Amino acid sequence: MPQRPIKTTRLVLRPLCPADAPAVAALGGDWDVASMTARMPYPYTPEAAHNWITSLDEGETVYAIKLDDTLIGVTGFTANSDQTGAEIGYWLGKPYWGQGLATEATRALINHCFTHEGFEAVTCCHFGDNPASARVIEKIGFTRIGNCKCWCEAERLEKPAVRYQLSRPPTLWRRLAQFANR
Repeated sequence: MPQRPIKTTRLVLRPLCPADAPAVAALGGDWDVASMTARMPYPYTPEAAHNWITSLDEGETVYAIKLDDTLIGVTGFTANSDQTGAEIGYWLGKPYWGQGLATEATRALINHCFTHEGFEAVTCCHFGDNPASARVIEKIGFTRIGNCKCWCEAERLEKPAVRYQLSRPPTLWRRLAQFANR
């Protein structure tokens, strides 16, 4: 079933498509962006972005984050094998940092994961040298569950990272889901 766009006050999250590859590569091709992601190579070419977009893994759902009809970043989730939870991720192009947009997009994605996908919990992590992502995660209410190491494709090495989890609140999300499905 095709994914529907997710709307917030300022943003639209819509399914990523191959035509987004040049914008994804332009924003993600900044070292300061690529070096904070697990899978983005550096340099990041439009061809590499196109290959990624057209070969997403089974269970992986990815959205373009749009502000005023301009692609500003990417967010998405990969369902766990048992379909009870998902790992989320996000990044924004550097010109859009520090405006609360990552928090807004991530909240909307999590709401979607709980109300439309039915996940019981979502997890995420950030590299230890990424305090901005830590702030986004903490503002949303994630609980730190430990340290780990994650691969950074741009740096071609494993880096220390911090792992978090957010469980679906028992009543609030179910009420929201009831209203959303009417």
